[in-house]
Amino acid sequence: MIEVYTDGASNVNTGLSGAGIFIKANSKTYEYSLPLGKVSNHEAEFQAVIKALEICEELFPNEILSFRSDSQVVVDVIEKTFTKNKTYEPLLTVILEKASSFPYFFMKWIPSSENIHADKLAKQAIYAQQKKE
Repeated sequence: MIEVYTDGASNVNTGLSGAGIFIKANSKTYEYSLPLGKVSNHEAEFQAVIKALEICEELFPNEILSFRSDSQVVVDVIEKTFTKNKTYEPLLTVILEKASSFPYFFMKWIPSSENIHADKLAKQAIYAQQKKE
C-alpha cells in the first residue's frame, strides 16, 4: 500500500499557490514541491491530489493508494463524490477519473500536525515562485 500525503497552500499577499506531496512507498519516501500559480487555497488542495495521482500513475500503477489530507473540504467532496461548487466540480471529475485506474483508492482526513511534510513542501513551492517574480 502506498501512503500519500497532500497539501495545498496559498499566499494571501501574492495570490501564489503550491502543492506539497509526500509519499511513503516500499520503505522509501518521495517529496514533491510543485508551483501552481494563482489559485485559491482550496483549489491548491485539490490540485495537490491531482498531481499526486499523476505521480502515482507513473511510479506506482496498480497499487493500493491511501491518500491523507488535512483539508476537510477536499476529503468530504472526494468521499461523497459530489460537490455543488462549480469551481471544484471539474477538479473532482479529474480526481475520480484518475483514481479509478487503481485497484483501491481511499482518502482520509488527518490533522495538520500529521501533515507537516506536505505542508512544508507546498510552502516551498510558493517561495520558489516568489523568488522568480
